[in-house]
Amino acid sequence: MELLESWPLGGATDLRDRLLSAYGDPSRGYHDRQHLAEVVGNLDLLRGELPRPEIEAMQWPPPHLHAVLLAAWFHDAVYDGEGDLEERSAVLAEEELPAAGCAPELVGEVARLVRLTATHRPAPDDARGAVLCDADLAILAAPPERYAEYVRGVRHEYGHLDDAIFRAGRAAVLRDLAAGELLFHTATGRDLWEDAARANLAAELSRLT
Repeated sequence: MELLESWPLGGATDLRDRLLSAYGDPSRGYHDRQHLAEVVGNLDLLRGELPRPEIEAMQWPPPHLHAVLLAAWFHDAVYDGEGDLEERSAVLAEEELPAAGCAPELVGEVARLVRLTATHRPAPDDARGAVLCDADLAILAAPPERYAEYVRGVRHEYGHLDDAIFRAGRAAVLRDLAAGELLFHTATGRDLWEDAARANLAAELSRLT
């Protein structure tokens, strides 16, 4: 799924372009257009995890994927190295989507999914949340070169922090992720990424500590 083709609103290209501009901010080291494109591509891999009637297969975007795609586009819309990033990204969705013609139910679901990326811990019956969280965290299973690029990008985004503070904070984030029984919440995500992600986390934690 190409990034521009993944935009789930037939119109509202001005909103799409504003989001692309936000992801293209040069201050971003990792949470950029490449990350957005990777998340969208991962959603394509995971779409079979979402229940749907067969009739929806003829629609684009299929209704079961509509909210998840929009949430992917908004999930890092605000990323400035400060706090409450997911909350502020969710609020942006709540402000922008009604003007783009989205129904209140869709706006609420998109905002809920964006907020979920703060913890990446969807409820067991939350298929949409599981798919979005797995698509977002798939970077943890990246090959060595891309994983190293990801780590450098995150460090760039927190360049205002000294090394000791950054290393402590990054290690805490990784430990929190690794503490769960499983990193990924879909069967497809676990098959594709669980083992490689565990190995990458362990190696990075070793370097940090």
